[in-house]
Amino acid sequence: MEIWEILLMSVALAMDACAVAMTNGMIETKMPVWKMALIGVFFGVFQFAMPVIGYFITGLFTQAFFKVFEKISAWVAFALLAFLGGKMLFESIKELIKAHKEKKAKESGNFCAECETMGAGTSSTVEEAHEKPHKLTVGKLAVQAVATSIDALAIGVTLKMAEINAPIALGGVWGATAAIGVVTLVLSFGSVFIGKLIGDKLADKANLFGGAVLLAIGIKILIEGLIG
Repeated sequence: MEIWEILLMSVALAMDACAVAMTNGMIETKMPVWKMALIGVFFGVFQFAMPVIGYFITGLFTQAFFKVFEKISAWVAFALLAFLGGKMLFESIKELIKAHKEKKAKESGNFCAECETMGAGTSSTVEEAHEKPHKLTVGKLAVQAVATSIDALAIGVTLKMAEINAPIALGGVWGATAAIGVVTLVLSFGSVFIGKLIGDKLADKANLFGGAVLLAIGIKILIEGLIG
């Protein structure tokens, strides 16, 4: 396997992670640089680790077993992304309804009930009160990283099969998987930045759009797994 093949494969594998990373940036437009880097590291590490796991498991089990596992992995990825996407859509719709009610309350001169319970009735805006639910937690990030990289397990099988026929460029399986991880890290970091720029323009629609993106990616992975 040549260097250009590994790089193209790395970019292709990073696309799902980039789409999710961009969504994260859209939802949390004030995300600090360290958190953007953390997203890149999470996605990069998981995209590196999954092919390595697939590579070594292939050495222990037969390829027939992995064909079955590959089908299961598509369902697992779909379930994770469908859960995240559905949760985001639900929260977004709930927030839109709440914002509509609070807008009417403000027009009538009433304070936001949520702000009052938070002790922020006079010092915080309604928007600040709603910002917290959209924060990306480490738990959510870990689920995203697993969901967008689980299909990369099959790449470990590909690397193992390729190694049998010819040497792998970039120092073998470790160099190839490291390239996959680094490419994913860099592209994901850039995608978060792009998402932040887009998110500033989309404002309250970002979470709704993000949930739809996650669902779409999950369906895409499932279809690829079923027909692959």
